[in-house]
Amino acid sequence: MELVFAVLALAVTVGVALGWSHRAAPAVGGLAGVAVAIASGAVGSAELEATGRVLWRPLVTITSVMAMTAAARELGLFERLAALIEPRTRGPVRHAFRVVFVLSALSSAVLSNDAAVLVLTPAVIALLRTVYPKRHPKFVVAFAFAVFYAAGVAPLVVGNPMNLVVAERAGIGFNVYAVRMIPVAVAGWLTAYLVLARVFREPLADQSPALGAWPELVPVPRAAWLVVLALVAVLVAYPVVSFVDGPLWLVACAGAAACLVAAWSAGVRPSAVAAGVSWEILPFLASVLVVATALEHAGVVDALARAYRETAAPLPTIAGLAALGSALLNNHPMALLSAMAIERAGGGTAEVLASLVGGDLGPRLLPIGSLAGLLWLSTLRRAGVSISFGQFARTGVLVTVPSLAVSVAVLWLVTLVTRL
Repeated sequence: MELVFAVLALAVTVGVALGWSHRAAPAVGGLAGVAVAIASGAVGSAELEATGRVLWRPLVTITSVMAMTAAARELGLFERLAALIEPRTRGPVRHAFRVVFVLSALSSAVLSNDAAVLVLTPAVIALLRTVYPKRHPKFVVAFAFAVFYAAGVAPLVVGNPMNLVVAERAGIGFNVYAVRMIPVAVAGWLTAYLVLARVFREPLADQSPALGAWPELVPVPRAAWLVVLALVAVLVAYPVVSFVDGPLWLVACAGAAACLVAAWSAGVRPSAVAAGVSWEILPFLASVLVVATALEHAGVVDALARAYRETAAPLPTIAGLAALGSALLNNHPMALLSAMAIERAGGGTAEVLASLVGGDLGPRLLPIGSLAGLLWLSTLRRAGVSISFGQFARTGVLVTVPSLAVSVAVLWLVTLVTRL
């Protein structure tokens, strides 16, 4: 019976969060799932208290990163990224496609993968419709997938909210994560790009230059460059602070405060920056940890731990199960279940990172795998771009399977080298 209530709590959490098209859906779904778990006795006050102790630092960091992203958006920095792409449209389309992929990958690494997907997708669609006024329907799906898949394995722990939560729980610092995951992310990016370029080779073979012109941008205010400077300072400070075992959340808070002041000096109200923060994701993350604890009590974690302990190939097994579970259940609960199972199986840093690789890439197999995937599809629908479930899943398999295989192989090699 305990398993039934735990699964019901998960179903309520994910069902409301993904099935209700409202901004508050993740928060409402998470709180509803926790209510089911508490009412059934699956969790109690001790679990809620433990959740608060584990999550407050990563949640403060996540909020700060989102605030920095919102300030950058309000000051027009993402439009500047679109302007960097525009000159590449004067030649073969594949050149613009390559630049879109690279800029999307870098944006997801510096800020966060979800933010990069949700902010750059409408900007890239607007750019295509402007510079290819007649031919854009031929290219828009390929470019939309480029933005979505470029946000692959997070090379920095702050690039994915769930990775930050799991890494904090496992005691994996910023530098340890970066040393191992930057090569993994680069390998995954290259694989995804090559496969996408192959999948969309027909539209990308168009050699005709763009006919339209991207409107001349108004010069960005000086405050925008202060935000860029703050972001660079934060990225430089992260490894230094991590090396001396300092608090990353404090670095992120300082960066957010600097960006907020810079935006305010340019006439951007703090409320506008606050509106760009996905506040609803914070109670969702906390609730998912509580629900995952309920599933742990019901024996799900034991079953996963047994599979992880008995396998002859731990990294591929963990990454594969994490990817499949993320696609079917959603990456947030699967990441926490996998982290708990690895703890119980006696796994270490490599195993935790393998689960995060699977959790980062698995949601590209099915739309339900992540909130970002559903919001991406919703953004495309509002822009008049249709991507069917079949096309999403088919492209997801073609891109994700080789990306996952290459990423796990590189993680294995990096693990061998770092142990020498």
